[in-house]
Order: sequence, then structure tokens, then C-alpha cells
Amino acid sequence: MFYREISGVKVSALGMGNMRLPKIEGEGEKINRAKAQEIIDYAMAHGINYYDTAYRYHGGESERFLGDALKKYPRDSYLLASKFPGHMMEKKGNGVMGFTSMLKGHPDSTVDAVFHEQLEKCQVDYFDFYLLHNVNEKSLALYEDQEAGIIDYLMEQKALGKIRHLGFSTHAVSAKTIDDFLTRHEGVFEFVQIQLNYLDWKLQDAKGKVEVITKHHLKIVVMEGVRGGRLATLPDQQMEKLKAVRPDDSAARWALRWVQSVPGVAVVLSGMSTLEQIQENVETFGAPDPVNAQENQLLLDLADSMLSWVPCTACRYCTEGCPMELEIPKIIRAYNGVKNDDRMARYNPDESAPSMDPRRCIGCGQCTSICPQNIAIPDVMKEFAGMLAH
Repeated sequence: MFYREISGVKVSALGMGNMRLPKIEGEGEKINRAKAQEIIDYAMAHGINYYDTAYRYHGGESERFLGDALKKYPRDSYLLASKFPGHMMEKKGNGVMGFTSMLKGHPDSTVDAVFHEQLEKCQVDYFDFYLLHNVNEKSLALYEDQEAGIIDYLMEQKALGKIRHLGFSTHAVSAKTIDDFLTRHEGVFEFVQIQLNYLDWKLQDAKGKVEVITKHHLKIVVMEGVRGGRLATLPDQQMEKLKAVRPDDSAARWALRWVQSVPGVAVVLSGMSTLEQIQENVETFGAPDPVNAQENQLLLDLADSMLSWVPCTACRYCTEGCPMELEIPKIIRAYNGVKNDDRMARYNPDESAPSMDPRRCIGCGQCTSICPQNIAIPDVMKEFAGMLAH
């Protein structure tokens, strides 16, 4: 494992994301704790020291699991990062905050209560890294609301030593949103977590976002380096081009090597859900192995051929509120395959579970309102249903 730094802290170049831990089949987001513990133990044994979680991951159980999984290790042997869920909250007055979106129904709370709940769940006295979760065009108003006082409160916790380093994650549509936010809060944040991979370099202007963050002299934590697994499985004709250059490398290794190459990147998070995935990724990050100019151009050319894909990362935000209980990410994956790889014959909703049938979508739009990628999901479902009718 090789290491980089954020504000003088030595961080493993590969970080353990805890949004896609192994689950118990048929029990929703319930974590398979035995398998997940094996992954954490492997990570600790192989030099990974950065562990990322958030208030809502796995229905709120990711923080609790991680607290249990790491408590057998010395506190100074790992770096723990979590996030304040302001993107799923609303101000109710007198310091009271209500939950929205997938957290709707949770009891009203306060900034202080949420933060200390997270410390308790993670069984720690402080967070090494703490983030505002998903600063974007929709959540900016709450995060910057003076009465809510979220940023001021977190700065106080930093002064008290309960937060060592403060940053934010973002799925902002525009790089300018990030630039303006950093300018208004110059000197407050030390790092920014963004979605970064060779497909989004152009598709979601990750290039512009990297330029903005490095302009402010901040380090980058990467999420979705393989785009929720989408860049880990490529069509045969695309994979053949990569194999011609490096025959032994998987598509996932190509994607992670590309992210290694981007200036300013400190940690690349991977939501590893099997031992096989973490074993391969640890090998990939055994030593710096950035792509060269020729390989970079090859990947960007492949990305150009994917620009018509619906940019789903399989974060599953959408599924938690779907009244029809559709497996939206899996349906979108099938849609991308049918539309771009001509695999119509491989997808027959009449032979699949009801949760895989786009024709059952009622177009309520709840999924779109919480999608970090701003995908018009009902439109995709409608188009896919039309394609399958012909």
C-alpha cells in the first residue's frame, strides 16, 4: 500500500468505503456482519487506514457496524470519516431539524444531537475526517443558513478536537457551485470528496471540478472510481482494446489506475463488498502505477463511446422510496446494455421478477428528487418500456 497526505496526515491511497458492504440476501440493506468484518480485517492487515461512512448508509447501520468492526483495533491505527446529512434535512426553527427524502420519518433532531449520535454509533471520541454530505445546488441553502448554523457548529467541534479535519462531499452539477462555495468559506475546508472516473471526466465535468478544487489548494477524496461497478464490467469490444495493451489487467484495475493519475487525489474510496474485490484493489494500490499518456487517451476514447449511457452509479438512494419496489439501478443497467450493447435478446421483463419490470413504474418522481446524478428516472423507465414493446 502506498500513501499520500491530507493536511499532513498520512492516508492510504486506497480507502474503504462502507456504503456497499455485503448484505444478507432478501433482507434489504441489512449488513452481513461476518463477511463485512472479514473485509475490514483484510483492509487493516494490508495497510488501508482510511474508512468512510455516513449517517444514512445501509439504512443507518453502516456507522454502527464500523464502530463494532474497528473497536478491536487501536484508535490511532485507523482514520475514520463520516458525514453530516444536511442534504436530507430541513430547518424547522429554534434549532430543530427535520429529516427529508430517505430519512423522512426519523424523529426531529438538532445538529448537535445528530453529530453526537454519530460519535456514539462509531464508538469514538472524535472523527479524523468529517464532511458535509453532498453540498449541491439543492442543499446549499440549508448548509449556509445562519440560523441553522451547521458550518459554525462543526467549526466549534473542530476547535474542541472532536473533528480533526473538515471537508465536504459533493454531487454538484456545476464546478462553479463548488468554486463559489469554497470562495465564500475560504480556509474552512481541507479536502473535497467528488465523483471521479474516466467516464465522468467529461460526462459530469469532473475535469472542471478537479481544476476548481486544486485551484483552492485542497486535496481530493475520490468516490465512484469505478462508477458503482459499471466500469468494472465493459463490453467485449471495449475490453479487447484494453487487453491489447495490458492483457492481465481487469477493467476495474484500469479505472483505478486512471484515478491514481489525477493531480490532487489523496484517497480513492472503493465500496468493496467481497474479499475478491479488496484483494484485487489492494494489489492495484501496492505501488503507484498511474496510466501513461497513451493509456489515458485510450480510456478517454472509450468514455466518449459511453456518453449516451444513463449515468447511474447504483447508490440505491432511489430504491429506498420507490412505492413499486423497483430495482431501479439494475433496470437502468439493463437499459444501458440494451441501448448501447444491443443486448435486447438477453432482457425479457416477462421472465424476470416484478421488481425488474420498467413497465411497472408509475412516474411518481420520488426517485428523481433524491438521485445524486439528477437522472430523470421515470423518463428512462418509460423509454425502456417503449423499447421492450417493439
